[in-house]
This record gives sequence, structure tokens and C-alpha cells, in this order.
Amino acid sequence: MASWSLFSKFVFCSILMTWNFTVDGSTKMPNGHMDAIEPYDYRAFQPFSTTYLPGYMADKYDEDADTCQARAHSRMQNSVSSELLASITGYNSVSTLSENISIDYTAKHYALLPVWMLHTKWQGKDYLFAMNGQTGKLVGGLPVDKRKVAAWFAGISVPLMILLAFLL
Repeated sequence: MASWSLFSKFVFCSILMTWNFTVDGSTKMPNGHMDAIEPYDYRAFQPFSTTYLPGYMADKYDEDADTCQARAHSRMQNSVSSELLASITGYNSVSTLSENISIDYTAKHYALLPVWMLHTKWQGKDYLFAMNGQTGKLVGGLPVDKRKVAAWFAGISVPLMILLAFLL
């Protein structure tokens, strides 16, 4: 006896989602670093004032909103799609048959976000670190000494292999 359900494979969703997206407007800041230190608490933002800046270096954007729009569109579309799929539960698999994502670009605002930057050189290579000034989330590539990594790996794995050889 076969059992089936008409709606077991399709989920129809009509969801209004609103998010604030930031898109890096500086060519000096790698987009991957800026994306990785998100999110920001947009409710805690204050109107810009030059009194925040004494003693700090700040860069003005060098890419306008129209230049950044394609990247913003791609980020928003990917986020909406992944959030929607993650919100559907109770199924073994979900297939998207179609999407209709409408994005309104009328509300564009420039913002100076609290980002701490550290640039350093080690053994002739450049390393850039970025930290979210609200959350403390840090991103960057750490310099790695491959000889020390190999020594640590050998120092841990060789004794474990010897111990396992005696136990088994």
C-alpha cells in the first residue's frame, strides 16, 4: 500500500524580509574582510559627527553607491535565498523552483562604521587584520611558520601512533 502527500515536495512561501546591508565603499578594504566582521547593530548607529574622529584615522569611501550596487544586489539575493532555505524545516530536501526577489534601492545611506585595522609585515609578506568596533569580531590571516607546524604535528602524532600501536 503506497502512501503519499500532495504537498510533501513543495513549500510555497511569501515572506517579507527587511535587512540592512552594508557594502564596503573603499577600495583599500578587502571586501572579504568587511563581510567577515559583520553584522553590525544598526539600531546603535549615531548620526555622523566629526567629534568622533580626533585621534583616529578615517577613510572616506572612494566608490559611490551606484558602483557598489551590483555587489549589494548579489549579497542581498544570496542572503535572502539562504535564510529562506534555512527557515524551512521538517523536510529531507528542499528544491527551489523559482524565486522572485524584489530589492528597493531608494534608501541608500553612507555610514562610517567602527572598523579597527592592523597592517603588519612578517618575513616579507603583508598581513591585514580587521575588527568590528561594536562586537570585537576579528578577521585576518595569521602568519604561520611551516617548520613549527610540522614540528608540532610530528610531536603530537608520533607519540599517539606509538601509543595506539601498543593498545591495538
